[in-house]
Amino acid sequence: MTGETLAILLPLFLVVGALYASVGHAGASGYLAVMAMLSIAPEAMRPTALSINVLVAAIAFAQFARAGHFRWRLFWPFALSSMPAAYLGGRLALPTHALKVSIGVVLLFTAARMAWIGLRASKPGAGPGAGSTNEFRPPATWGALLIGAAIGIVSGITGTGGGIFLSPLLILLRWSDTKRTAAVASLFVLVNSLAGLAGLAHSGWTPGPELAWMALAAGVGGAAGSWFGSRRAPSRVQNVLLACVLVVAGIKLVTT
Repeated sequence: MTGETLAILLPLFLVVGALYASVGHAGASGYLAVMAMLSIAPEAMRPTALSINVLVAAIAFAQFARAGHFRWRLFWPFALSSMPAAYLGGRLALPTHALKVSIGVVLLFTAARMAWIGLRASKPGAGPGAGSTNEFRPPATWGALLIGAAIGIVSGITGTGGGIFLSPLLILLRWSDTKRTAAVASLFVLVNSLAGLAGLAHSGWTPGPELAWMALAAGVGGAAGSWFGSRRAPSRVQNVLLACVLVVAGIKLVTT
């Protein structure tokens, strides 16, 4: 990777880290999109994104957990089944274009739904908005285990931490509010990224020297974004931000 390419990547990674961390994600799909636009070698993109994911997700989780939003009961069933599935997905080398396009289209429709929820919640008289915790109940354990396994295998194949799939489900199915969703998603992304990265490392991947600089830039953005999301952003704003994240992820999957 040339110095000019790295100089372009660093500020973009900072922005992506801030945007994604504000909703409890780490930015893998955003980093992949940026690297694809700059013609980074495909074999380097997935491990780079997952490596940076580990750092940014850890920062985001620390912020949301310190603010009191994390719920273990909501987290563990999804994570228990997703980690081995993500490891398996990370080891697979499949022709995944059709899968990525299908997932990307779903994410774009989901983004429209999330934006509508956020904008509707901002209107006077819209009722309890997306941030009301009284109407939310966690899913049955068996259902969370099945969903976690499905998300894990897809996240391992696509090189993401899975937060872009878990967060919309938690909110749209009314299993959690936006703050708790962000807290759960950040740790979910962290453990899935570690599992996917382990699968890639087992297949022979080793990090390059430029990874530390990219991780530093994304980490600075992640610290700022997760602080804002965990302590300052209203729930309706987080819904709109999540919609933006899903749009980036959806476009990336459809176009690459």
